[in-house]
Amino acid sequence: MDITPPRRFRLVAMRPRDPHEIGRTASTLELFFDLVFVVAVSIAAVDLHHQLTEDHILDGLTNYAVVFFGIWWAWMNFTWFATSFDTDDWLYRVLTTVQMGGVLVLAAGIQPAAEDGNHAILVLAYVVMRSALVAQWLRASRYAAATRRTTLTYAIGIAGLQVLWLAALPLPASAFPVAVVVLIGAELAVPVLAERSGSTPWHPHHLTERYGLFTLILLGESLLASANAIIEALHDAEALSPLIGISVLTLVVTAALWWIYFWPPHHTAIRGLSHSLVYGYGHYFIFAAAGAFSAGIEVEVDVITGHSDLAAPYASFAYTVPIAAFILGVWLLAIRDNADKVVNVAVPTGAVLVLFDPVLPVPVALTAVILVVVVATLVWRKPRLRNATVSSRRRRNAVAAVLDSGTAPATSRPRGGTQC
Repeated sequence: MDITPPRRFRLVAMRPRDPHEIGRTASTLELFFDLVFVVAVSIAAVDLHHQLTEDHILDGLTNYAVVFFGIWWAWMNFTWFATSFDTDDWLYRVLTTVQMGGVLVLAAGIQPAAEDGNHAILVLAYVVMRSALVAQWLRASRYAAATRRTTLTYAIGIAGLQVLWLAALPLPASAFPVAVVVLIGAELAVPVLAERSGSTPWHPHHLTERYGLFTLILLGESLLASANAIIEALHDAEALSPLIGISVLTLVVTAALWWIYFWPPHHTAIRGLSHSLVYGYGHYFIFAAAGAFSAGIEVEVDVITGHSDLAAPYASFAYTVPIAAFILGVWLLAIRDNADKVVNVAVPTGAVLVLFDPVLPVPVALTAVILVVVVATLVWRKPRLRNATVSSRRRRNAVAAVLDSGTAPATSRPRGGTQC
């Protein structure tokens, strides 16, 4: 990172960062920022678990989808902004902390929204998070050079939508869901419109590291569900065997999902506006599925211990659907273009088999067996690294050319990406 001397008020000029920066990794601030999402995702998963256990399937899934959008969108917007304009000075840290506070308040508003239909806390927390990001974009616009119009488009678009979110609060209960759908669509459209004005720089390796770290956070929720199954087993001798079985299943599945996600070279999927949008937006389904998997395991534990209104074996769909969605999402976004025919048949086939596993005679054991076979296939077939190799070779040639010429690489014309 190019260290610029502090200016007035000890602030660093927020210029676009070099998308080819060597050794770029997640900062401690980014890791700290991720911690609040552990809380938010956990509460969202707990609410989904309770809704499914009480057989409120449609309401539970709808509330989870909307709440998780707010969580995911806040995380992703910060992540893509940080890869382009992270200065790590005191003002940047303060505004990031404000966003973290908004996430915590949003987490506190999940239960009132689900139980009482009171969405005021959720909306206000969301507006706080987005307003802090507007301030970041306005600050970046001062030194954005070729991307100044893009940064202003982001700032104006996000700020205008926050006014509309607040205006939607007084709407009748029947009209509010429609407004939510429209506003979510508008939020998703802002990056598309902004990036057409001039692409902001992005660092593929940094971004995919950030996505990987968030995936680990979500998979950690599943390990907690596995531990909860063991705890229940210690207090319920009659259900000891099935509870231990579901605990083992959760550990095996979580390890398999980790293996599947980190098998392909993700950074090759981030290239150009359209690919960046697909990768960034497509991760909503991967992340949401990972979070829902832990809720599904908790539902299965309730069924085993007789505390659920859902009937077995169909309650098992609460965890097989998220597993299948996660695997198919990773396959579509990262594996498919980096794998041979064997892998491209084995992975989606395994996902489909897991999806319909509950209607088969031995659902728990079979799910684990299917995923072990998928992982074994990945171990057997190495990912194709042609794209990564070509990209690395081009970067090395570019660095060599810069060293030979004695000039610094230009960052005023960053390679195309998207702030999603």
